[in-house]
Amino acid sequence: MNDETLTIYHNPKCSKSRETLSILEENNRAPEIIEYLKQPPSRQTLRDIAAKLNLSPKELVRTADQAYKDADLEIDSMTDNEVIEAICSHPAILQRPIVVCGDKAVIGRPPSKVLDII
Repeated sequence: MNDETLTIYHNPKCSKSRETLSILEENNRAPEIIEYLKQPPSRQTLRDIAAKLNLSPKELVRTADQAYKDADLEIDSMTDNEVIEAICSHPAILQRPIVVCGDKAVIGRPPSKVLDII
């Protein structure tokens, strides 16, 4: 079993996020839980997460989500730094849940993807 620190960027109102957390707990893992709507990740943390996921910052955005529409953003015309700033300003647009373990990370969609890194 991997003993590295696990962190979940969690939204307790999201069923996928709750399910991912449940899978971690069922596998005897007690992650650090960061409710990213209350404690948005820093710019550097978002850059680190994107790198660990091997995704661009734009791919961290839930563009089909109402929060994205409400924020009135056009990420296709934004730079990576502008997208990072937008996520910091509107944390509800961040993909969820994100689980980080060491130098690896996954987006828990589907929640069972978390098994790939624990």
